[in-house]
Amino acid sequence: MKIEEAHTPFKPASREADFAANPTPTAQTEHPAYRLAFQDDDFLLRPELRPVRFQLELMKPEVLLSEAGIASTFVFYGSARIPSEREVADLRASADTPERMAVVERLAAKARYYEEARKLAFLASCRECSGGNSRDYVVCSGGGPSIMEAANRGAHEAGAPSVGLNIILPHEQLPNAYVTPGLSFQFHYFALRKMHFLMRAKAVAVFPGGFGTFDELFELLTLVQTGKMAPIPILLFGKEFWERVVNFEALAEEGVISPADLKLFQFVETAEEAWQIVCDAE
Repeated sequence: MKIEEAHTPFKPASREADFAANPTPTAQTEHPAYRLAFQDDDFLLRPELRPVRFQLELMKPEVLLSEAGIASTFVFYGSARIPSEREVADLRASADTPERMAVVERLAAKARYYEEARKLAFLASCRECSGGNSRDYVVCSGGGPSIMEAANRGAHEAGAPSVGLNIILPHEQLPNAYVTPGLSFQFHYFALRKMHFLMRAKAVAVFPGGFGTFDELFELLTLVQTGKMAPIPILLFGKEFWERVVNFEALAEEGVISPADLKLFQFVETAEEAWQIVCDAE
């Protein structure tokens, strides 16, 4: 229930805020000190208010996701640089050196993961609701291009809602066109965004990616390894890629992780294989 709808003798803040936003002009009312604290952007953006901003970034998506009946999510991580099949030709045309062409060809080889992410999101989104207005396995991505777009697109094609958790970056990154508008959120703090990725996660698919994908994957593995989070299916798409860039076996051989930790995740290649693992885990 929204605060304004609760039974209380006090006037709702929204009504008071409208009144306070248009005071009779005087030297006192026109000074910033007179603004209501929650209407004063200069005050809210002060360094001392960082804990409050943390709380707001935690609460806003939580409230709206709860109101939307999102019981659990299927999280998709992956690079923002992997092209779809239709983008490969343009990417090759942009390569102006042999070195760049070699990189482009490696990216082009990963283009199939766009379709796998799209298919997996479609499969998850076709699942029946939990009951009433509650939904399980709602697709959740970073809201950007490439693998993220593919995930939201698959949900959109299934006629289901999907979540996008965008982050403010030096170069503007608009949400992809397939994120449900009412479930499209923007974050300033990486920490709060990462919390929301996992607070409702019932399964996680991790596609080839860079620093951001590694950050999210290894934090997830650490949370499960240390018992801070219950085990869930963690699906790494592309065994060849992952074994090339991370020597998981060597970590166990060096004694810095347990051999049992290698069972926290599974390698998969197709959407159907991944979805079967998720279904079997229920």
